[in-house]
Amino acid sequence: MRVAVISDIHANLHALEAVLEAVDAEAPDALWCLGDVVGYGPRPNECCAIVEERADVCLVGNHDLVCIGAIDVSMFNYDAAAAAAWTRSELAADARSFLGRLQPQAKTPLAELFHASPTDPVWNYVLSDEAASWAFQATEAALILVGHSHVALQIHLDHDLLAGGVARADAAVALSTGRWLLNPGSVGQPRDGDPRAAWLLLDLERMSGSFRRVAYPIERTQSEMREAELPEALVARLAFGE
Repeated sequence: MRVAVISDIHANLHALEAVLEAVDAEAPDALWCLGDVVGYGPRPNECCAIVEERADVCLVGNHDLVCIGAIDVSMFNYDAAAAAAWTRSELAADARSFLGRLQPQAKTPLAELFHASPTDPVWNYVLSDEAASWAFQATEAALILVGHSHVALQIHLDHDLLAGGVARADAAVALSTGRWLLNPGSVGQPRDGDPRAAWLLLDLERMSGSFRRVAYPIERTQSEMREAELPEALVARLAFGE
């Protein structure tokens, strides 16, 4: 079984379309989304409609939850809160219904999926050895998938030895030994210094993974964000992947 894994789209339609074009070229058996379909970006309804149609598994993220009113906006910083308030006003009933049906974690026969972390599927980041160690202790699956941080990760646990870290573009991983925690990176707002949209291709029969990056028309998303009067800091950061 081959699976495409995406996360943290953040209402960036042009990034999502570019990633799905690359996904379609690989013709995987399934598409899994780790959450945060909306928030920050200018095209929440279109992104929800596409993900609802295309994803075989989809999680809810913290930005999805705040945008449907399930989390108080005061828990977010100024720019994120402003974007969430705008998204709430724009979100159509069908998009709101779709997000409202989702959960922040899921389990398949081959992997455990979390928007953020096994220790807190909505909020906790896995960005340190300590957080990765706790994530492995809180799960049993050989493969753990997380999003939320917008940073692609490949972390390996074998006989209590923890190794790995940030995954470079086009990195390949052999998943046949030990346990693995992977983050596909962000489709719509990467934060690892590479502004290209990120995704992950898994081959769960051969037990391998490949981290992918795709260029997209960043300036079109930026123009749409400015038209919506979203915070300029959120607009500017797209060009730098940070």
